[in-house]
Amino acid sequence: MGYLNNQTGYPQDILASRSIIKRDNYALIPTDGLVRNIIPGFENCDVTILSTPKLGATFVDYVVTLHDGGGNREGFGGEEIETFVYVIEGKITASADSKDYPLTSGGYLFCPAGVTMRLENTNGGKPSQLFLYKRRYQRIKGYEAHVVSDNVSRLEKIDYEGMTDVALQDLLPKDLGFDMNIHILSFKPGASHGYIETHVQEHGALILSGQGVYNLDNEWMPVKKGDYIFMAAYVPQAAYGVGHEAFSYIYSKDCNRDVDC
Repeated sequence: MGYLNNQTGYPQDILASRSIIKRDNYALIPTDGLVRNIIPGFENCDVTILSTPKLGATFVDYVVTLHDGGGNREGFGGEEIETFVYVIEGKITASADSKDYPLTSGGYLFCPAGVTMRLENTNGGKPSQLFLYKRRYQRIKGYEAHVVSDNVSRLEKIDYEGMTDVALQDLLPKDLGFDMNIHILSFKPGASHGYIETHVQEHGALILSGQGVYNLDNEWMPVKKGDYIFMAAYVPQAAYGVGHEAFSYIYSKDCNRDVDC
């Protein structure tokens, strides 16, 4: 039921989908049903565009598979666009400001506005899968963002709001030069948010492991590894982890800025 799970051609059952699209509110997009998008600059890659302004987001998220020799050597981002890449699996070389950053699973690179990102698969002929993000930078006087690269295996795990069974990792600095952050939130089986959140920030979230039950606008729905969720500003949201392994997802959040009126 889609190119990512190699189920194409005539269906073996009735056509059905767990997708839920409510523009300017929220969306649940499972792996089944994803299609390839042709994007200039990406060679020998399968690219799927997820959240966009057409959905109601102020950012764009992608899932990208780099095949043997695949990548983007022309450049992604630059000018007033900030970008971020996270390696779901595989091995790549990302570059920024003429510096190379070898990245393996859990590795990431953030490029601020004005810095172009380039990507190359270096996984020994095997594919690599990426979570990719871009957003127009919101400048404020006296502050600038900078290039950041690391691996989540080296990052501190913080008890989320004091709960020892929910862990938060901050992938970018808490610095006013950054108008957004990327986090990974992990729930042990049976753990949950402490309350249903309602806030001005929007999120794009890709589930990295496990299974959960997510509340979006007071509708509970099952979710699992590979699913993508868009949450617009003020959408009530919360989750439970279920199953036999940690339920975790990587997500973006706009922050560190006042709101125009």
